[in-house]
Amino acid sequence: MPFYVRTGKRLPAKHTEIVIQFKKAPFMLFRNTLIERLTTNRIVIHIQPDEGIALHFGAKLPGPVVNMGAVDMDFNYLEHFGKQVSTGYERLLYDCMTGDATLFQRADMVEASWEIVSPILDVWQAIPARDFPNYESGTWGPKEADELLEQDGRHWKNTTD
Repeated sequence: MPFYVRTGKRLPAKHTEIVIQFKKAPFMLFRNTLIERLTTNRIVIHIQPDEGIALHFGAKLPGPVVNMGAVDMDFNYLEHFGKQVSTGYERLLYDCMTGDATLFQRADMVEASWEIVSPILDVWQAIPARDFPNYESGTWGPKEADELLEQDGRHWKNTTD
């Protein structure tokens, strides 16, 4: 089960989502369906800027012939509730004002984290990375990220797709 994560700074758009894409159905089962109509089933969890969830899946068209069509089901938080979700900073500031420390790290947890991260940072500083796949500001990342997915016959879903 391949699992891909892409993150970056200064990408063309501020966009956070989780896409779970399932394998394509065997074409032989749907030989009467045009190949472009055999889309992969996907669950898309939109985290920001447009919070919601979407399901994209294939369904049999009504009738005696097995023929598939694409179905989209979308839930958008703002459209449904008529209210924009508050930002994480608004929530943190509110928790500070009310004295709720639930979402904050304790000092001992921060120190334990630095004990793990500091040796890694020391090695990175001592031995600079060779052939680090960097990318230009305003792009979707290094070409190596695209090549990684292409090896498996996949591609990234950019917000412009």
